[in-house]
Amino acid sequence: MYRLRDLREDQDLSQETVANYLHVSQATYSRYESGKLDIPSAALIALAKYYGVSVDYLLGLTEKCQ
Repeated sequence: MYRLRDLREDQDLSQETVANYLHVSQATYSRYESGKLDIPSAALIALAKYYGVSVDYLLGLTEKCQ
């Protein structure tokens, strides 16, 4: 889930900030970013809306952001 990290870092956000947005712990969000934990669909949708990209982009299924 390198795209999650790249999107977060591009906006100068901390893991804690994004984790708070998703209502999860920083440790859980860190596992999402590293791919050690599957992201629930509701969180994927929330992240796509937050960053203004498609869920497919977050999952690496397309190179197009939208």
